Amino acid sequence: SGCFTTITFFCLAFNALNSGSPSVFCFLYYICIKDINEDRKDITDINKGLNLREGDIMVPNQRSAILGNQYQWNIPVPFELSVNLSMNYKGVILRALEQFRLKSCIDFKARTAEDISYISVESLEGCWSYVGHRFLGAQTLSIGNGCGEKAFIEHEFLHALGFFHEQSRYDRDDYVTINFENIITGHLIYFESLTTTQDTPYDYFSVMHLDKNAFSNGNGPTIITKHPEFQDVIGQRLDMSEYDVIELNKLYKCNSSISFLDHCSFDDESLCQMSVCSAADYGWQRVKSVSGISVTDHTNLGKEKNVSFFMHFSTKGRNEGDAARMESKTMTPKRDCKVQCLQFYYYHSGNESDQLNIWIREYQNEADNRGTLRLMDQITEPPGNYWKLHHVPLNANKTFQVVFEARKGAGNSSGGFSLDDINISETECPHTWQIRDFEKVLKNSVSGTWMNSPLYYSSEGYRFLALLMVNQNYLSVYVGLVSGAYDDQLQWPCPWRQITFQILDQNPHIQKRMSSEKSYTTDPTLVSSYGRNDWDNPRNNGTRVVIGNETVYVGIFWGYQYAIMNEDLTKREFIKGGDIILLFTMQDISGLRQKYSLPCPKVTLKNLKTSFDAAVKQGPCATR
Repeated sequence: SGCFTTITFFCLAFNALNSGSPSVFCFLYYICIKDINEDRKDITDINKGLNLREGDIMVPNQRSAILGNQYQWNIPVPFELSVNLSMNYKGVILRALEQFRLKSCIDFKARTAEDISYISVESLEGCWSYVGHRFLGAQTLSIGNGCGEKAFIEHEFLHALGFFHEQSRYDRDDYVTINFENIITGHLIYFESLTTTQDTPYDYFSVMHLDKNAFSNGNGPTIITKHPEFQDVIGQRLDMSEYDVIELNKLYKCNSSISFLDHCSFDDESLCQMSVCSAADYGWQRVKSVSGISVTDHTNLGKEKNVSFFMHFSTKGRNEGDAARMESKTMTPKRDCKVQCLQFYYYHSGNESDQLNIWIREYQNEADNRGTLRLMDQITEPPGNYWKLHHVPLNANKTFQVVFEARKGAGNSSGGFSLDDINISETECPHTWQIRDFEKVLKNSVSGTWMNSPLYYSSEGYRFLALLMVNQNYLSVYVGLVSGAYDDQLQWPCPWRQITFQILDQNPHIQKRMSSEKSYTTDPTLVSSYGRNDWDNPRNNGTRVVIGNETVYVGIFWGYQYAIMNEDLTKREFIKGGDIILLFTMQDISGLRQKYSLPCPKVTLKNLKTSFDAAVKQGPCATR
């Protein structure tokens, strides 16, 4: 396919005196941008004419909200991916299963010869599933054309795990009104209310709720929420909701997560079992505000009643080298892949020479009461005076703690380091693009305004760049390859790397987020009409541009014109403190051509040098 546009800008932003209002200088270039064709249909529209119960349920269908144990799967649930699935769909399916592992107690495994019953994920017509574990042998779940979205896949797997649609609950008439006169003839049976509630509140945010216009005959919506503010919420296709997960865990009588390790927003005086080391008037302090600094808690940032807490270490009036520690509880990796991701928000209001060092203290065995320290990351930069999201890749093999060590640098300081909303999970870390004052950008930009991300390297060494276009009603996101330092060591054309971007729901708790996510996969066989391979080395098929002080070549940019509708940005915490955050990953999924699982990801560690504070050497803050 051809380029839908060949004009864009690369912009450099200079923040004069940290005023918060960057000056932007842009350069015009002619590059190729291609849109991934998408119909933007919901499941019921994709399945139109298939005559499936409630739009996506394959019979047999004996009604029961909490299915008997004979209809539940043994955990982990075996599955296989059909050869007729596209490579991109295979990758998205694995990402959806990772959401189950992060949010719930449900795990999945690639089917082996010993597994008599399993879910066979195939690309048939439409998106559909049986409800519950119905058969010995292969039980089909279809992810057909148009169904390869994370939330669609979650929806169908929740059916397979035993769930009907949310509006099928017997108490639904207390929360929604069904407009039977607006339903297509012959589809009234799709709106029966027979399933139970599992003692959970009615959930307008459920990924299992049908859209307001489901099975409409064109005369208006079929479902009206009794709380009008949720009318445009029902039918969301972002992610499983908090109550979807609670209900799932109740059905399978478990509540632990496969990949989640810890979260702390410091709202509880226990500090989430974290411990601090330093004199009471000197070290990390749990506070609501800091004198002389405009910092407030991040957890409820922008909300009217912001009474939450955060942690602060002041470098004001301290001596160079003064330090304090805050240590997490001990955690033990559970997964085969010893890969973890630490994420947190920090607010730097001190001197640019102040340091925030992130260590892990790893214990060899139960008798080891001191542990071994490794420095994983270091933040030392000019103060930003805003909450900034940060990710740190970890590779702990045994029981470990995360240690936050703040240290006073040279020079005067009027503030320090603040921390909030810490999450630790056994997942791979993404790249982060935090766009400051995006609310103002939305309000003041003309339609068609382009913005470009920083340059990123994947764990293998591929370099890439993201473009975001602000339009009147929607945001567009595209990603393209850029020439880099490792190009002569890489495979070209770039084979089967899945590029995923998330528009982050900035809920403080990683398990409660419902982010907007889209993926596409590089295809080494894709040749453009002018005879060049779309995923070749950008030095061969790209455009020469200047980014920063560097001359580089940028390849073809692929992405989604309708990445998210602007009206949807207010439905979750996509904009917080005025900022929007995009996360990016580039994953090698070439192994899915032969298997149903992927090798462990690589953890790229930084080469950091810093002296050990004397107190750090003494051992953990709290004895084991």
